[in-house]
This record gives sequence, C-alpha cells and structure tokens, in this order.
Amino acid sequence: MSTTQGETLNKRRILLGISGGIAAYKAAELTRLLIKAGSDVQVVMTAAAESFITPLTLQALSGKAVRSSLFDLRAEQAMGHIELARWAEMVLIAPASADIMARLAHGLADDLLATLCLATTAPLILAPAMNQQMWQHPATQHNAEVLSKRGVRLIGPDSGDQACGEFGPGRMLEPLQIVEQLRDYFNKNQKTVLNT
Repeated sequence: MSTTQGETLNKRRILLGISGGIAAYKAAELTRLLIKAGSDVQVVMTAAAESFITPLTLQALSGKAVRSSLFDLRAEQAMGHIELARWAEMVLIAPASADIMARLAHGLADDLLATLCLATTAPLILAPAMNQQMWQHPATQHNAEVLSKRGVRLIGPDSGDQACGEFGPGRMLEPLQIVEQLRDYFNKNQKTVLNT
C-alpha cells in the first residue's frame, strides 16, 4: 500500500468508540472526516454517550448501524463482539472519558466498548476529554500511566476553554488533529498494521 499522506487512511478498518462527555458531539465531524479519507468506520457507543449524541446521526455518517449493547441478541448470535474485535485494524476512543479510562486501566468488560478493547489485538488510541480537575486528578493520571505502559497511545488532551466554564487541560483534540495523528500512526507502522 502506498504510504503517501492522502492514502494512509484509505480502506482502514477503524472502530470508533464514543464514551460519555460533552465532547461526544465532535464524534460526528470525526466520523465524517474518517469516511472522507476512505476509512471503513464502525461506531460503538457507551450508554452515557447516547445522552450527548444520537446513534442515528452517527449511523447516517458512517453508513453502518451503531453498536452499543453487549447483549444485542441479533449481533451476539454469531459472537458479534468478538467479530468486531477481530475486524478492527485500530480502536480509537474519542472522546475517552475519565470513566472509560478507569475501566480500561482495570481491565473491566462491563459494556460492549470495554469488552472490545479486551478482545482485540488492534492498536488502541485514546483521545481524552474531561474537566481539567478530573484530568489532573492523581487517579486519572495513574490510569493514563497504566494504559500507556500497556501500549495504549493517548493523543491529547489539549488545553483551553471548557464547557463547564473552566480553563485548562482536558479538551479533546479537534477532529482534524485526531485524523492527522491517525495518519501519522499508520505512516509509521505500515509493516505492523496491515491493510488486509
């Protein structure tokens, strides 16, 4: 496959996980940009994420039914969560809330997204998004360190104005910045992340 900047995301199978937080609204633009770049995007949402953005919006943008339930009998007849875990070339969680980071750091499998993260061998990239006090809390910093040591890549967070009216680190990177980070990742890992 060509490693030119414009083609690195073409036909890549990206599982986009969306956790609960105000930054979930940015997932619509992120999905649009990934599709525009030629990626095959499957969205998986936590229950909390559905309070911030509707599955219907993301289904319309991705062209695929959004998955959110670990116990969806239609999908799980064929062990759908394992199939999704095997399908993904990359798992990107954007936004990654303090809650999903804590659950992943502790190896929990209490919903579809967390279960997929345990069941996949694909690279896992998190784009943290939360209140600046939550990001700077020792528990969150510890969880970020645990995840990084396991090979999980954290991109961001950025610093700036927050929806709560505070200012500081914790803003999710903008969708275009995330897409550029994914391009860089695939450019640097052409031999280990294969487009099959």
